[in-house]
Amino acid sequence: MAAPGAAATDLEVVRGKRAALFFAAVAIVLGLPLWWKTTETYRAPLPYSQISGLNALQLRLMVPVTVVFTRDSVPLDDQEKLPFTVVHEREIPLKYKMKIKCRFQKAYRRALDHEEEALSLGSVQEAEPMLADPQEQAEGSLTVYVISEHSPLLPQDMMSYIGPKRTAVVRGIMHREAFNVIGRRIIQVAQAMSLTEDVLAAALADHLPEDKWSSDKRRPLKSSLGYEITFSLLNPDPKSHDVHWDIEGAVRRYVQPFLNALSAAGNFSVDSQILYYAVLGVNPRFDPASSSYYLAAHSLPHVINPVESRLGSSAASLYPVLNFLLYVPELAHSPLYIQDKDGAPVATNAFHSPRWGGIMVYNVDPNAYNASELPVRVEVDMVRVMEVFLAQLRLLFGIAQPQVPPKCLFSEPKSEGLMTWELDRLLWARSVENLATATTTLTSLAQLLGKISNIVIKDDVASEVYRAVAAVQKAAEELASGHLASAFVATQEAVTSSERAFFDPSLLHLLYFPDDQKFAIYIPLFLPMAVPILVSLVKIFLETRKSWKKPEKTD
Repeated sequence: MAAPGAAATDLEVVRGKRAALFFAAVAIVLGLPLWWKTTETYRAPLPYSQISGLNALQLRLMVPVTVVFTRDSVPLDDQEKLPFTVVHEREIPLKYKMKIKCRFQKAYRRALDHEEEALSLGSVQEAEPMLADPQEQAEGSLTVYVISEHSPLLPQDMMSYIGPKRTAVVRGIMHREAFNVIGRRIIQVAQAMSLTEDVLAAALADHLPEDKWSSDKRRPLKSSLGYEITFSLLNPDPKSHDVHWDIEGAVRRYVQPFLNALSAAGNFSVDSQILYYAVLGVNPRFDPASSSYYLAAHSLPHVINPVESRLGSSAASLYPVLNFLLYVPELAHSPLYIQDKDGAPVATNAFHSPRWGGIMVYNVDPNAYNASELPVRVEVDMVRVMEVFLAQLRLLFGIAQPQVPPKCLFSEPKSEGLMTWELDRLLWARSVENLATATTTLTSLAQLLGKISNIVIKDDVASEVYRAVAAVQKAAEELASGHLASAFVATQEAVTSSERAFFDPSLLHLLYFPDDQKFAIYIPLFLPMAVPILVSLVKIFLETRKSWKKPEKTD
């Protein structure tokens, strides 16, 4: 009777072993891969190799220069060699990972009939309207006219002239090395009108070592798609001063033409406000010798922070804000003057702060207090004020007068306050700055995603990265071809796409669990199920091993 019971027991043991093996197989073959697949972090592929290659990018900035020779500008033998092309290339010595080379491609040709007629006039001011129209010249290109050595077009003591458009004039020479001598003069003029080491150093100020360039090189605003300009009138003593300013008319007559000429560099919005009882954060000092008050140069940085809290313009702005403050000092501190580092009064009675804006102190005429009772009506001279603010605006954008060659006649700016080649020079600088910013952003993003494997990389983030890399490569090609306008647009796209990818909310590391938190969550779930299966597998293994080692009985 024991045999059937033993058989049933053996059958139950075999059935239990099979069940344990089945559950283990299902957990290993099906459960683990399914869990791994459903809990893995999705990471779209990125062009890591192309991003790493951006650090070794060789940036070539090509400036097309058309050189036009009049009949008596060079010897006859040299004129017979025209036309031909000469390339002058040099590397900008900056301590930056991106190597930058400036390439001036000079296309020599003879003057056309209307150009000969224009250059034979008595002055360069008469000839300019008849020469090349800036609308016909591409952005970033230059045209240099070489005139006779004794031409009356320029004063006899001047060797060159830089005009308000994309044109310049250089004196020729009757010498066997005429092309070499004139070529050096042309390069000096072309560099002053386009690319210099100082211009590129200012554009890369945030990427260069601190000891390489002084703080003066860090004046330009950072490149942006738009800028907001705020003009503020500060009247701390309205009981004594009834101040009136025609800010709308001044902006329309002086500021708007300048911004229209600068529109290629970004979008601009202008607003104004009047703040009453807004005082400076620094108490002026009294000078008994002049019976006036003054602000020392070392106290000027402390003026901005207290005033800035009253402006409130940058809190809700998506773009950089430029603040221009016209301060009418209270009666107790009038007149008020700003002193420079040497203790001398500043001629404009104003100062500016890099990447922030400028402040001008507007003193009321002392005779006005004797003529009427308080409050005194004050009519602001907007011509004098806007001259100062426009000069500060040029400095804030890095538009400064270049280092011109010796004996070079420099033209006055056009009516809008901006020369055409100055805008081109700003676009060159902005293009280089945008490329450096986009490259740094992409490199930092690639390093971050490479180190932290738990960050999800969505398809839209990857597409922005690919778009930024393609825009950087396109911009580099356009700059090397001398197409400044399209290159600048490409660099803007590169910066926008790279920053949109870098600051995407899905890349926040805190939204995803690190490995230790994953173990803390999944161990309580899998351990109760895994222990019986593992114990059964170990038991089956031991019994099987024991059965293999059991000796067989022999008669």
